[in-house]
Amino acid sequence: MSARALKTLAHILRAPGAAVLCRLRSLGALSIFTLLAVRHIFRPKQLSKIFVQIRLIGANSLFLILLISTFTGLVLGLQSYVTLAKFSSEGALGTLVSLSLIRELGPVLTAIMIAGRAGSAMAAEIGVMRISEQLDALEVMDIDPIGFLVSPRVAACLIIFPLMTAVFNTVGILGGFVAGTIIMNGDGGVYFYRADAGTVMRDITLSLMKSVVFAVIVASVSCYKGFFVHLRTDGAGPAAVNNATTSAVVSSCILVLIADYIVTSLFI
Repeated sequence: MSARALKTLAHILRAPGAAVLCRLRSLGALSIFTLLAVRHIFRPKQLSKIFVQIRLIGANSLFLILLISTFTGLVLGLQSYVTLAKFSSEGALGTLVSLSLIRELGPVLTAIMIAGRAGSAMAAEIGVMRISEQLDALEVMDIDPIGFLVSPRVAACLIIFPLMTAVFNTVGILGGFVAGTIIMNGDGGVYFYRADAGTVMRDITLSLMKSVVFAVIVASVSCYKGFFVHLRTDGAGPAAVNNATTSAVVSSCILVLIADYIVTSLFI
């Protein structure tokens, strides 16, 4: 290959290569940020701040989780019943609904809903504190802002996500029961029998494992985007906070789906 061709190829690959290196640097910084946040969870006087975040992230998101899980179960029950009826397999509805929710839809939709509601709030709150120099004030007072602000949110998410996932799964299965038995006149006893017989402890463990992974992703990404909002190049001040909040939700959802595939492929 001639020198001119090599130069042309290098010019073509320069932009995508720089983008890849930038993403790798961001991923490394996020990993270090997450490790620091997890390390500070076990510092003294964190318990009260964790309880506050549990209320803000978990209790305030409960109605949203109940609403989404109910209609997810209803839609899944209706669609599955109609499909199974074509093969005279209506009795398998309980197994299909329970496994779909427990293995996949429950943890993923819970993470996405909390990322949209609480993750955006975390990014915006910490971002505003950054541009208003409140984080600098904490550092001046010799208070670690990661331990003070980020660690309680990560700990709260580690507690909240499995609980919200369990609520989502339970309510979704009940929604599937309403759709398949009350609306479509199926057999309720068969529904719950097949749901119980088709679900094993491994499925529940996988669901909770996914929720823990998603909790770390959503909490760390949201806090990271707000914490380093002053380094953004797409805006400054309120515009930077707005972009950081949007980026936090989008990045969290993308990483949740990627992590979902990785965890599923490893433990299925």
